[in-house]
Amino acid sequence: MKSFSIETRQNNISKMSETDFDLVIVGGGITGAGVARDAALRGLKVALVEGNDFASGTSSRSSKLVHGGIRYLENREFKLVFEALSERQKLFSMAPHLVHPLRFMIPLYRGGRVGMLLMGLGMWLYDALSLFQAPELHERLSAEESIQRMPTLQSKDLMGSYVYSDAYMDDDRLVHETLRSANEAGALIANYVTATGAQMTADQRISGIECRDELSGKSFVVRAKHVVSTVGPWTDILGKDFFKNWKNILRPTKGIHLTFEKKRLNLSSAVVMAAEKRIVFGIPRHEMVIVGTTDTDFTGDPATVNVTAEDVTYVLGVIENYFPGANIKKEDIVASYAGVRPLVQDNSESEGKTSREHTIFTTPERVTFVAGGKYTTYRLMAEQIVDETLNYFSIEERVKLSDCSTESPLNPLVTLESQASKDQYVSQIMELVGAKFSWTINQSEVFFDRHGAEALQIIQKFGPRAHPIELEALHAIENTMCFHLVDFYSRRVPLFLAEPDHGMSLLSRVSEVFQNRLLWTKSTTEKEQKMLSEYTQRELSWVAALN
Repeated sequence: MKSFSIETRQNNISKMSETDFDLVIVGGGITGAGVARDAALRGLKVALVEGNDFASGTSSRSSKLVHGGIRYLENREFKLVFEALSERQKLFSMAPHLVHPLRFMIPLYRGGRVGMLLMGLGMWLYDALSLFQAPELHERLSAEESIQRMPTLQSKDLMGSYVYSDAYMDDDRLVHETLRSANEAGALIANYVTATGAQMTADQRISGIECRDELSGKSFVVRAKHVVSTVGPWTDILGKDFFKNWKNILRPTKGIHLTFEKKRLNLSSAVVMAAEKRIVFGIPRHEMVIVGTTDTDFTGDPATVNVTAEDVTYVLGVIENYFPGANIKKEDIVASYAGVRPLVQDNSESEGKTSREHTIFTTPERVTFVAGGKYTTYRLMAEQIVDETLNYFSIEERVKLSDCSTESPLNPLVTLESQASKDQYVSQIMELVGAKFSWTINQSEVFFDRHGAEALQIIQKFGPRAHPIELEALHAIENTMCFHLVDFYSRRVPLFLAEPDHGMSLLSRVSEVFQNRLLWTKSTTEKEQKMLSEYTQRELSWVAALN
């Protein structure tokens, strides 16, 4: 695949100010990435700008699940669940190294809102809405079988449980792989470029976006026939920047998650826990366990969202209710993160009842906005957004374009067939690295799990390294437009979230790679390390409040 590096960014910015585009996309989260890929594959001239790092907003702060949404059945949002389950199946094929099947247990207790019979009907409906194509169909367990499967589960008043299939993902890396595919298809993409305003023609049609390169401070204009806003929880803020008469359309809500070491909260599968206002997931992954989320109204700049001591106490209480024997304390928490959902205001009685359906509309000025939606349905949303924009192009322009082709693999090197040959690839990784360095089998397996068959190409391109993290850093710089240590630690590898020391023991190795490749001075390296330390302190600011 083409390089997607700092040099790519500089070339793209130069071309952006010299090219007339069909579409300019503002926002580099999963929806913007999906729109850029879809539009570029159809043959449109596409530019995308992101004011911060890619996936730095909601797209890296989700529950990291690809799922239909079992709880949406209660709200009778059957269309949403059907769409999500259909897209889940497609994502298994599109990104098998990023989307992994996972079993979920729903324990049911006496006195709960839902009994075994009603939940059983819901399970059959969930499987039916997936057209019975889930990795495994649901199963019903007695109380005794449930405890055998999950020994640390609360046994008092337990009636039994249901176990069903969904999936977990690497949300931030799914954004990066989608952007890499869009780059491969010809889209011009740049992060750390802020859209500061809109330029209009005499008849009040959009003619371009005013931009500022946050790394150089230079301003420039990207000219386009049509603009798409995919800024998520910043939609109302951008709308007011562009239009004086903008009326807010969002009901933003905050969700927080806590992470733990797998050995401390040992879950044999994911667990669905009924909390006061919503359900909370316990999600075991290969590198950590994630527990969340909350759902509370949020006001203000989404960039300021943070985890509070109250949030932590709430989630710890849910864990205590379901796993009292685990004796989980605040000291067991490895890390935390918070995000803002860009839900569409529908005047629901509570945050949890607000629909996850998305809305797409275009203003008279030819700016298309999207709000709401589920991460799982991002590909479908992107297809619908591009279809919407094409309504504003002439028939002559449209007949030259290809049909939507975004169900193809994001990375042509990574297919279901290649993932099925894991043992073979891991052996090849050990051979490549073993000639000079000695990785463990586990390190080789994790590297393959993260990169699929591209793992071999990464090693061959950059050469074997003493530690996989050095290859991860080089790959991030060259192929995901990564410039800062904070971006690497928080959105390229799960060092901050998964490692008890937040990856600080690897800081010298990572810093050296960045310093050599990006030609940092000693003072720049120290500044970057300080930024990483401040990020860690800010994300964990609740610790002091609970001590």
